[in-house]
Amino acid sequence: MGAQQPAPLLLLNGRGDGKDSAGRPVATPPAFKRLAPNPPTWLSREAKAEWRRIVPGLTRLDLVKPEDRATLAAYCQVWSRLVAAYRDIEKNGSTVRNESTRKDGTTSVWWTKNPAVAVAEQAETRLRQYANDFGLTPAGERNVSKRDDDRGEHEANPFAGAVGDD
Repeated sequence: MGAQQPAPLLLLNGRGDGKDSAGRPVATPPAFKRLAPNPPTWLSREAKAEWRRIVPGLTRLDLVKPEDRATLAAYCQVWSRLVAAYRDIEKNGSTVRNESTRKDGTTSVWWTKNPAVAVAEQAETRLRQYANDFGLTPAGERNVSKRDDDRGEHEANPFAGAVGDD
């Protein structure tokens, strides 16, 4: 089962009067103050740059609150880790040379996957998860979008005016 949708989304797709599409009552979420959180001082330089890049847009859309600070910090630090891994792969390649010398003086050389590749893959997965939470992916955007519901009756109900709807 997927993650539960936020209350505004359930209501948006619902039957009205505080009910979801199945007619179940939807609990009203707490009224958090929608303000940008302050970034933690310990963020890496790359993470701080990502914070400055995304927080203004999230604030404009009323998608963040001070209580989101830890999740935003984790997102930004994962971004920083991903950038560092990509830079390492760019510098050293996807495979790295390993060498070991035995007691008898013989040397063995072999190539293995650069550990930065695994770091990048893990960071990509985590980044996508955090990004989805804040609507920073196309799929995530659908779940957090604001919607002005000033549509007319026929726009709000695509089936209104259908055959047999007299």
